[in-house]
Amino acid sequence: MLYAVFMSATLPPFPRPQEPVGEPELLQLGSAEDEPCLRADAARNRARLLEAAARLIAEHGVAGVTMEAVAAAAHVGKGTVFRRFGDRTGLLTALLDHSSRKLQADFLGGPPPLGPGAPPAERLRAFGVAVLYRSAEHLDLQLAAQPEPTRRFAHPSLRALHTHVTILLRQIVPDADCELLTQTLMGYLDPALIHHLTRQCDMPLERLEAGWIDLVDRVTHGGPPR
Repeated sequence: MLYAVFMSATLPPFPRPQEPVGEPELLQLGSAEDEPCLRADAARNRARLLEAAARLIAEHGVAGVTMEAVAAAAHVGKGTVFRRFGDRTGLLTALLDHSSRKLQADFLGGPPPLGPGAPPAERLRAFGVAVLYRSAEHLDLQLAAQPEPTRRFAHPSLRALHTHVTILLRQIVPDADCELLTQTLMGYLDPALIHHLTRQCDMPLERLEAGWIDLVDRVTHGGPPR
């Protein structure tokens, strides 16, 4: 296919709290209310809890991640996990947000065609392929961490992806309603749909990749030459 797999099969490592991450950000993932400034010790504890949860996912899958299991793996009390993340969905969302930051850094400052330096239509094709493979690799986590329907589309990590696609579309088809067109394109990348197509319909990811590229080309009238 046109693009290689963009994301690794495991969650990216967590940066040490005292080290600056240094990643460009399109949108801050997590509001000030959700992610208050943490003291160094609280930040270390949070990173340790997320690392413990990531290990449990690697060893037992998402079903093995409970607040009790994470507390035991991190050698802290269960109340510490609840105070930090609220509930299991909050914990899984924090794990997913960490992975989202890596994807966001790639399309903001990584090499082309996903990052800057390629024509916008080429970047849009590469973006969808990256999201497809990332979703497939972390599909159980993505499904388990999805907020309830009335909050789902307002989540900061999803808004960041929508904003990026809208910006690219405005460069390719400036006369279109790019905000609504973004919703249509992002619907193709919905984790629930990817789950249905790959696990229930047995479609290979290569077919979904080709379908994304075809969809982008049709929506953008072919875009610039590849």
